[in-house]
Amino acid sequence: MSTPGPLRPSRVPPMPEIPKGEIVSTYDRYEHAKHAVDVLARASFPVQQISIVGNDVRSVERVTGRLTYGRVALMGALSGAYLGLFLGLLLFIFQPDNAAILGVFVSAVVIGAGFGMLFGVLSYAMNRNRRDFSSVMQMVATRYDLVTEPELVQQARQILTASTQ
Repeated sequence: MSTPGPLRPSRVPPMPEIPKGEIVSTYDRYEHAKHAVDVLARASFPVQQISIVGNDVRSVERVTGRLTYGRVALMGALSGAYLGLFLGLLLFIFQPDNAAILGVFVSAVVIGAGFGMLFGVLSYAMNRNRRDFSSVMQMVATRYDLVTEPELVQQARQILTASTQ
């Protein structure tokens, strides 16, 4: 039995690193930086040489609402219904008798919704008064730099300047 050798360089995933180069322009919003790259792409600029670098990244948690037993039950029922729909689809694919397929789908969705609702309400009841709100977590940068190779900076700046006039 032979032991495997070291991984070849082509199989090793590259480690993430901050792109090197010069800053072409800086934007306050990601959408503006993305639009600038679109402008460069339409002008036949080699956009594979451009990177959008987010600076001063912060974690932002946006509160979306207050949790109640009713809301938790509804969210649990919906997620359980999706799982039931998936299981119903699997049963449909592997079941040789397709005559009762509607019943299989409906049963799987209802059972999934019931279990999802039950688990959601039980989980909420056990964690009550620790977190009575729902939220969405995002990573947001305070500014976005377009970075490219030093020899391409002037060309990129000229294209972006011409597009704003």
